[in-house]
Amino acid sequence: MISPWMRAGLLCIAVLVTSCGTTMTPSDYAAEKPALDLQTYFNGTVDAWGMFQDRSGKVIKRFKVVIHCSWQGDTGILDEDFTYSDGTTQKRVWTLKKFPDGRYIGTADDVVGEATGQVGGNALNWAYTLALPVDGKIYNVKFDDWMYLMDDQVMLNRAVMSKFGFRLGEVTLSFHKRAN
Repeated sequence: MISPWMRAGLLCIAVLVTSCGTTMTPSDYAAEKPALDLQTYFNGTVDAWGMFQDRSGKVIKRFKVVIHCSWQGDTGILDEDFTYSDGTTQKRVWTLKKFPDGRYIGTADDVVGEATGQVGGNALNWAYTLALPVDGKIYNVKFDDWMYLMDDQVMLNRAVMSKFGFRLGEVTLSFHKRAN
């Protein structure tokens, strides 16, 4: 006979094993509306407000971003100006390339290699490694970024940051597209 403690332990192991095997993919959102078209949403000026939380959930840094966006055919430029709560500023300029199957490739000066993305329905999954300056040193940190289009003006973004497979924290952003 199996004791109640043994049964509870086996149940926990079963839950852990099955939860490790499930991974979100953009196709999970294929039927979600409104459909995300990056060329439409990121065209003109987009404002964003965000925060970085460490792995305990403590807010470490808040920021605002103004993004000036333009496209020439299937190539887009997202010119981002960050202003942090401590008064510091940062600039990042993304160059995006759209592919017919909904995939995107992106580059920026502080991105190691290329960022890869895939759209499905109202969602974009964006994965990349960022060369992140911290206390005078540069750390290559992986980002697993999920963006969800809520309506034609609002998009929400949640990114999990990790290094060597360990979760470092999260970045949360709320985007608002300015009316043209």
